[in-house]
Amino acid sequence: MPLIQATILQGRSVEQKNEFFARVTQVAVETLNVKPEQVRVVIHEVAPEHWCIGGLSKAEIDKRAAEKG
Repeated sequence: MPLIQATILQGRSVEQKNEFFARVTQVAVETLNVKPEQVRVVIHEVAPEHWCIGGLSKAEIDKRAAEKG
């Protein structure tokens, strides 16, 4: 049974996450030769304050971008 884990920023809609689940499951079925019911997909959502890019949190990057216009 494959277990696929993805870490993403918070803020995606339920619809987006459900589409992600469906597509990742389908890829696993096609490439790993397993049944859909054997695939497990887990999303770990991270707050923008806890996601760092180049030494700045994503929240700070977004704040600075908004301030620029």
